[in-house]
Amino acid sequence: MAFTSRELATRRARIEHFVRPVQSFTHTEAASGIVLLLATAQALIWANSPWSDLYHDLLDHRLGFDLGFYAVSKSFHAVVNDGAMAVFFFVVGLEIKREIAVGELRTVRRLIVPLGAALGGVVVPALLFLAIAGGQASERAGWGIPIATDIAFALGVLALLGPRIGSGLKTLLLAVAIVDDIAAIVVIGVFYSSSVTLAPLAIALGMVVLALLAQQIGLWWVPLYAVFGIIAWFAVLESGIHPTIVGVVFGLITPWRAWYRAEGFTDLAAGLLDRVRRLDLAATEGEAAHERRTDALFSLSSLSFSSLSPLDRLERELHPFVAFGIVPLFALTNAGVALSGDAVSTAASSTLAWGIAVGLLLGKPVGIVLGTWVIVRVFRARLPAGVTWSSLVGLGLLGGIGFTVSLFITELAFADETLRTSAKLGILVASLASGLAGYAWLRVFTGRRPHSGIFDKS
Repeated sequence: MAFTSRELATRRARIEHFVRPVQSFTHTEAASGIVLLLATAQALIWANSPWSDLYHDLLDHRLGFDLGFYAVSKSFHAVVNDGAMAVFFFVVGLEIKREIAVGELRTVRRLIVPLGAALGGVVVPALLFLAIAGGQASERAGWGIPIATDIAFALGVLALLGPRIGSGLKTLLLAVAIVDDIAAIVVIGVFYSSSVTLAPLAIALGMVVLALLAQQIGLWWVPLYAVFGIIAWFAVLESGIHPTIVGVVFGLITPWRAWYRAEGFTDLAAGLLDRVRRLDLAATEGEAAHERRTDALFSLSSLSFSSLSPLDRLERELHPFVAFGIVPLFALTNAGVALSGDAVSTAASSTLAWGIAVGLLLGKPVGIVLGTWVIVRVFRARLPAGVTWSSLVGLGLLGGIGFTVSLFITELAFADETLRTSAKLGILVASLASGLAGYAWLRVFTGRRPHSGIFDKS
């Protein structure tokens, strides 16, 4: 059934009337943070409700398959943490590749300030944690928990501050978070993996090599790489290294260049559009004319598809799925802490919870500001345009929102449920305090007065 242009316009307007509000929400920087906050609240409410048994039954529910020669059975909790989070880390790998290829990390001059800030924001929290909790052998493994920053929550807080926050501070926060993610990935791969079995690891490495070879010969069919990635994931699952590392590796090897450059696309597209225009003007009917018009439009569609790099296309397609699906699901399955009197009192007297809280709330801002100061003084670097020392303190406070990756490392670091609960309470309290402190600081020290207080004096 064919529609006239007027009918199509009317139908499109009706659809957009319902779709546009959803699109507007999902494209705001605060949206993913809001959804993540709601998922966290839901997990806490559910885990402390009369239906808490149902919550834990869901986490423990077994999922798997048996092919005869290979069988896997995992809890729903493990499927989310090991499987779904591999897609999350794949997108992280894409973001890292983009920043290195065309973004804020592509030159030493652009890299040096966020590198210093991020390294300070990793080292100082870890040292503070070890100073507080390092004396307890059972708690020492949690040193990696306070090194991570949750970019969704941090950007959400910046979005709430509106136009008083310049693009320079947002860009620096993104760059620091990317370097932060690289450090967290290295920590997970090196320090939170069990003994390594080489045979499955060789299979995974073979899949990476095949993916690289497929790129070299021009095979850019995404499902093929998905097959390589899935096989590599199962292999790494058996190797002793955490399988989410596969997501990062495949993200980093994703091509960032398109098949056609912009100039080539323009020339080829102009020729195809001219061909379609001539066919329309001829108003020729019949099967042959329809076939020629279809061929021209299909060629134009294929050209458009090939003119967008796989990295850009996958990042844009997967980001909403990860931000509004995987990360909230992870929060729902990992943030459900039972807030009983015993759990809270245990956490309050636990050096583990205090080490995490101090590491995030104090270590992050001190480390980020100190690391930046060292880089500026030693290498004569300059802060990005619009970033002052006072706004950098606010950025450091927001860096203390260590939610998603911090919870993820908690699951890897501790098998004991009491330790996990104390660690998660430390993360939740410190992240909430860091978010509120960062918001208040930036609201006071940014805006119309670009140089406020002693922190802006050179």
